[in-house]
Amino acid sequence: MSIELNMNDGHVTITNEVIATIAGGAAIECYGIVGMASKSQIKDGIAEILRKENFSRGVVVRQDGDSLHIDMYIIVSYGTKISEIAHNVQSQVKYTLNKTLGLSIDSVNIYIQGVRVAKE
Repeated sequence: MSIELNMNDGHVTITNEVIATIAGGAAIECYGIVGMASKSQIKDGIAEILRKENFSRGVVVRQDGDSLHIDMYIIVSYGTKISEIAHNVQSQVKYTLNKTLGLSIDSVNIYIQGVRVAKE
C-alpha cells in the first residue's frame, strides 16, 4: 500500500516502506533506544537488532481509510524508564513524519521487544 498525494504541481506517491524507514530513523535518535527489532521474532531471531537498511522490518504502517497508524518494535537500554522512552519515541516519530512528509499520524504503538545492557 502507499499514500497518494495530489499537489498543485503533480502527483506524489509515498510507499509504506519509506514511511517505515523515516519512522525507524527518528526512533533510534531518541535517548534510551538501543535499536529496532524485527516484528516477527520467531522467523528472524529473538530480539535481533536491525541495521539502518532494515528498519522497515521493525515498523508496520497501517492505513484505515484516512487514518495512518504505526506499530514500532524497539529494543531499549537497561536502566531507563520504559514509559518515558515510549512517549519520546511516539512524539519524535509523529513530529518527524509531519515535518518531513506532511503526514498526520493518528497513532504510534510501541512494542518493547527486549532490554539490552549498554556496553561501556
